[in-house]
Amino acid sequence: MHMNPPKLSMFQVLACGAAIVTLSMGVRHGFGLWLQPITQEMGWTRQSFAFAIALQNLSWGVIGIFAGMAADRFGAFRVLMGGAVLYGLGLAGMALSPTPLLFALTTGLLIGAAQAGTTYAVIYGVLGRQIAPERRSWAMGVAAAAGSFGQFLMVPVEGWLIASLGWQQALLALSMAVLLIIPLAFGLREPGFQGAAPPKRDQTIGHALREAFSYPSFNLLMAGYFVCGFQVVFIGVHMPSYLKDNGLSPQVASYALALIGLFNVFGTYIAGTLGQRMPRRFILSFIYLARAVAISIFLLVPLSPLSVYIFSAVMGTLWLSTVPPTNATIAQIFGVQHLSMLGGFVFCSHQLGSFMGVWLGGYLYDATGSYDIVWYIAIGLGVLAGLVNLPIKEAPIQRAQPQAA
Repeated sequence: MHMNPPKLSMFQVLACGAAIVTLSMGVRHGFGLWLQPITQEMGWTRQSFAFAIALQNLSWGVIGIFAGMAADRFGAFRVLMGGAVLYGLGLAGMALSPTPLLFALTTGLLIGAAQAGTTYAVIYGVLGRQIAPERRSWAMGVAAAAGSFGQFLMVPVEGWLIASLGWQQALLALSMAVLLIIPLAFGLREPGFQGAAPPKRDQTIGHALREAFSYPSFNLLMAGYFVCGFQVVFIGVHMPSYLKDNGLSPQVASYALALIGLFNVFGTYIAGTLGQRMPRRFILSFIYLARAVAISIFLLVPLSPLSVYIFSAVMGTLWLSTVPPTNATIAQIFGVQHLSMLGGFVFCSHQLGSFMGVWLGGYLYDATGSYDIVWYIAIGLGVLAGLVNLPIKEAPIQRAQPQAA
């Protein structure tokens, strides 16, 4: 057996990882605030803005697989450094793009790639490798809760920046702020990745992928995560317009998004903690079925600011609470050698769902004049995801013999 390198302290990994996720996720959570100022000043359609954000979700998902491979092979540190630089460039491009095409390339492709290198898949790879299995789900819950707090914190900050600096200068200020990820990344330099030779591995990337995709539970996790992406991004992007169409003030939408971010903190922490104590497939099934019930009740009761706030608090609790149990289950089944890459594949499925949720929301609204059909699809998918998570096997996979690297 080869010697295991020394571990980083749990506090250091959690503090630096949580701060990076707070910045990276917090900035993107407020992008909806720029929709009106940018489209009005530049004379663009809403669809051109929505397309860039949809492209960002796809870019994040697809590039996340390769960012995960690189993080597993060379350590998270280098991937985080690259992601931070791309984030700064992407936000500057978002501020300065003169045409919808350039806007799509910077806001979409560049920022999507930056998020792939600075969010959950990469950070969770470090947590998986550096934190003992009996605390892993809890630690993933803490990191996700921090990211949720970032969403709650950053939206009002971004609103204030736009109001005081104007939308363009606000984006340039954020492009500087995300470079703080670089010093934070130094706290996640893992022992064993510092030398020229990467750590020895028992499995090649090809073996790991063949094993995962031929294992039904991995595909069921991916199916559930597709639904997660569809629901949260449809609601996050289109709910403000849905509320406005129904005569509620823009203030209600702002408070609703902030409440989702706040309750998300509790939901992700509770899900991560429960994941140490009970089967995670039951936690995931409950989350998806509860979302379907919450959306159904929201559509049945008369719409009012109070019903919106209650719905936002309930959905917030269920929002990213799927993240810790899903990633901890992948680590438990397959081990941590290829955790960032496998997490990247599952997350890519989430982002395909996100793309469908955002795009279908806009497409069906234009076609029918209402969001009703998309709400019904979100309910149906929630029931489906609740059911497909039940047969997942969480036990570590049995391997016949070590596979040569």
